[in-house]
Amino acid sequence: MADIQAFFDPATSTVTYLVADPDTKAAAVIDPVWDYEPNAARLSSGSIDAVLEVAKARGLRVEWALDTHAHADHLSAADYVRRKTGAKVGIGAQITQVQSVFRSLFNTPDVAADGGQFDALFEDGARFKIGSLEARVLHTPGHTPACITYVIDDAAFVGDTLFMPDYGTARADFPGGDAGMLYRSIRRILELPPETQIYVGHDYLPSGRAKPAWETKVAEQRANNVHVRDGVTEADFIALRRARDKTLPAPALILPSLQVNIRAGKLPPAEGDGQIYLKLPINRLGA
Repeated sequence: MADIQAFFDPATSTVTYLVADPDTKAAAVIDPVWDYEPNAARLSSGSIDAVLEVAKARGLRVEWALDTHAHADHLSAADYVRRKTGAKVGIGAQITQVQSVFRSLFNTPDVAADGGQFDALFEDGARFKIGSLEARVLHTPGHTPACITYVIDDAAFVGDTLFMPDYGTARADFPGGDAGMLYRSIRRILELPPETQIYVGHDYLPSGRAKPAWETKVAEQRANNVHVRDGVTEADFIALRRARDKTLPAPALILPSLQVNIRAGKLPPAEGDGQIYLKLPINRLGA
C-alpha cells in the first residue's frame, strides 16, 4: 500500500504529494512547486526543499518527479527534483501539443515541441513502477490536452481535473481545453471503484470552509460535486463550465509558469549578459 503525504502551498493553493513504497523506500513527488514571487521575479526553493527534506529524513529514494499537466498557476520544480535526486521527470505524452502552442506564444526557439525535455511521456494506459508499487496512467484531457491522472493502488492523483466536491472542476478555456472532453474525462475517473481515494491538485477554499482539503473519494464526488455529481448531463456541464469560465481571469502566474513548465521545470537559457529572463508577450494571451 502506498504511503502518501501531502504538502499544501498557500501561495498557489497547490498540493504536492510525496508517494512512497514502504517496502523498497522508493518514492515519487507529484506536482512539485517552485516558489516564485512575481513582483520581484524572485525564484526560491523553500516549498520543494521541505518535501525533499522529509523524504531524506524518512530514508526515501525519490525516483520520479511527476507532473499531472503543464500548470498555469505555479512553476514546476520537477527539474529541480531531478537535479537534486536523480529522479526521472514524467508527464503526459500530449505535452507536445502544449509545447507547440506556447513555444510560439513566447517565441522560444530553444523549446523543441517533442517532449524531449522530459524523461518519460506517458500515454493512456501506461504503467510504471515506484519501487514495488504499480502506477497506471489515465489520459484525462479537457483542462489541457495533456492532463493525466496517476492511479497508484487505491489512490488517484487527478491534478486540476477535479477539485474538492464543494469547489467543482477545472476550467476548460485554456488552449486545447474543451468542456465536453473534460466532462468525459471526469466521468472516466468517477468510474473507478467508489472507495478510490481522490487527491486533488489545488484547493481554493470556497466560501464557508476555513481549512484547505485535498482528499476525497469517488463516491463522495459522484454524490456531492457541485459541477459534475451524478445526474448532471454533459450538456448541463458544458453550459455551466462555459458560463463560469467567461468570468475567470487569467491565472496570476500563467506567463512565468508556462514558459518554465514546457521546459520540464527548467528556466530559459541565459542571454548574452549571463542573465536569465522570462518574457511577457504583450496583448497575446487569449488572442
